[in-house]
Amino acid sequence: MAGLWPNGWTLASVVIVAVVVGPMLSVLWLALNPTENIWPHLMATVMPRYLTTTLVMMAGVGLVTAAVGTGAAWLVTMYRFAGRRWLVHALLFPLALPAYVGAYALVDFLDYAGPLQTSLRATFGWQDSRDYWFPETRSTWAAILVLSAALYPYVYLLTRQALREQSGGVYEVARALGTGGWGLFWRLGLPLARPAIAAGVALALMETVADYGTVAHFGVQTLTTGVFSTWLNGSNAGGAAQIAGVIMMLILVLVSMERISRRNARFHRPARHSRPIEPQTLTGWRAALAFGLCFLPFAIGFVLPVAVMLSHAFDRPEVWIAPGLTKAALNTLIVGGAAALLTVGAALFLVYGVRLAGRGLARMILPVTMLGYAAPGAVLAVGILVPLAALDHRVADAILAITGHDPGLLLTGTAAAIVLAYVVRFFGIAQGAVDSAFGRISPSLPMAARSLGEGTGGTLRRLYLPLMRGSVASALLVVFVDCVKELPATLLLRPFNFNTLSTRVYELASLERLTEAAPAALVVTALGLAAVALLARTHRER
Repeated sequence: MAGLWPNGWTLASVVIVAVVVGPMLSVLWLALNPTENIWPHLMATVMPRYLTTTLVMMAGVGLVTAAVGTGAAWLVTMYRFAGRRWLVHALLFPLALPAYVGAYALVDFLDYAGPLQTSLRATFGWQDSRDYWFPETRSTWAAILVLSAALYPYVYLLTRQALREQSGGVYEVARALGTGGWGLFWRLGLPLARPAIAAGVALALMETVADYGTVAHFGVQTLTTGVFSTWLNGSNAGGAAQIAGVIMMLILVLVSMERISRRNARFHRPARHSRPIEPQTLTGWRAALAFGLCFLPFAIGFVLPVAVMLSHAFDRPEVWIAPGLTKAALNTLIVGGAAALLTVGAALFLVYGVRLAGRGLARMILPVTMLGYAAPGAVLAVGILVPLAALDHRVADAILAITGHDPGLLLTGTAAAIVLAYVVRFFGIAQGAVDSAFGRISPSLPMAARSLGEGTGGTLRRLYLPLMRGSVASALLVVFVDCVKELPATLLLRPFNFNTLSTRVYELASLERLTEAAPAALVVTALGLAAVALLARTHRER
């Protein structure tokens, strides 16, 4: 009978999955069983506007990221021109910059008092805004521009990898048959890269739905801003959960569309020793045009925001030693570091446990744990805070009844809720990295270890971990950087008077104190660049 019971590794794996999936189930429960059902009111008033604006944002960002990411990947893969070698990696740099930082920088640059309009008035002698026309900066189109500039690297990265995996002989045959550059793109490159493009656009759209800082700064009302206003302004957790449920449905539709696109596209990789693509050399105006087209998204997504932040940060050097910045950096290090350690440690435990249990459990459990990464931070905050607050109050009441001492709120009154949200949100990243690392280790090695009398725990500690040290370190870095950049969940779950670098940037920029926000924004960007450098190195090795 003992053999029928699952072992400790399997039980622990199930518990980890329950923790990761629990917040999403909590959102579903709160949406279906609200204390005060305001769904009819939401549908009659704000929900159509929230949903329409969100769909417009998704359509705009999807089209722009698909065009920019695919076009840039095609140019740097298929052609050789001046500046191409550093653009290959520079096109990834916008991933290091949170989109909300780009929003603050663009508004500061384009606003009435910004350098662009100020220069135009000085050049042409205009006195005020009535003398000329300038597009509204706090608008939907500006939000689409900023999000597209921040998210196109998802499409670029996956599309370039797909193009590089194709055989150069196919393109040489097509050229010999008289197919020109546009024909190669439309008839060969685009169809062969379509699954990768679909996957990249799906990731960009998920981030668009999840975004709060950018759309809030531009005054665009989306489903995510609706969660904030319904919960914080309307004090209705059930209504916020119902809006969060709509967001989750959109995310599930995106994930399903991406999976269907991959399943229906039957493309096979070429032989292992096939000839790689040989880039064609461009000269003259064609080379200049290719460089300009690739440099433009890099300039909008990275150069402009960093330049604006640097100009503010060094305009008043004393802001670098502000007490609030030091405290926010320390808080970020603590919660981000704790979340990274817990996330990667739990992922190691889970993946090892399901591998010990067999392929059946792995196929059933591992995909479920990826749902947290697809869920926006605002959705996870709703699913975490409400049940955690109820548990917190009961624990505090029990301690008070037993000891006569009121401990206060132990979970929601501290940063524990933020750490839990980070673990759930970024568990999919750690799990994917760890599972891939396990897969690269020959099965004969653990079999040999066990034949020599090593137990399951000893095999993990003495065999797997030394061989996976690089992958584990990379997962820790990527998860930590994502925790540093996370904004919506941190805003909703943080205790009173608790700031991280991201919330400090948001608070100060919202008060038009961009000079004070700039140092924190630059620190976040510098940390993001470390993760992008790691990604670029991995991409180059592959």
